[in-house]
Amino acid sequence: MSRVGQKPIAVPPGVTVTIKDNQVTVKGPKGELVRQFSPDITITRQDGQLVLTRPSDSKSHKAMHGLTRALLANMVEGVTKGFEKTLEIVGAGYRVEKAGNNLVLRVGFSHRVELAPEPGITLGVEGATRIKIMGVSKEQVGEVAAKIRAIRTADSYKGKGLRYAGEVIRLKAGKAVGKRA
Repeated sequence: MSRVGQKPIAVPPGVTVTIKDNQVTVKGPKGELVRQFSPDITITRQDGQLVLTRPSDSKSHKAMHGLTRALLANMVEGVTKGFEKTLEIVGAGYRVEKAGNNLVLRVGFSHRVELAPEPGITLGVEGATRIKIMGVSKEQVGEVAAKIRAIRTADSYKGKGLRYAGEVIRLKAGKAVGKRA
């Protein structure tokens, strides 16, 4: 029995949920999200909550039940609060600056890397070493953060590069210089 799928999703005031066939549209103060779900899972609205039911206790239906509930809960949270991820830049001379809506990264290449935000994503800069990625869709925010981080991932010897805020990079020992006999 899926424990995640059994829990109803509270719909806060100011959020409208439209269910048509397998397509769910969630509108809120931050924006609108639309997603197509599996026809096996039934989504109903009862007393200001969204309730999900599955047809059987098969393994695939249990998995789909929990997944659908988690995705739907993220949609509701996204249109009310929004999601954000923060990246940190570590390294001598590494910095980020904002040029209009675009970001300009200087991360040890011979050229500057310029990034334009995807639709539905807002890129912000805090100081010269922090990037904030904000948006309504948790999936899209995470994907954009991963793409930016992949430009220059933190190396395992000095720790220089882009990393998520709070991410710990385990540094490897460099070459061991031993005494010669």
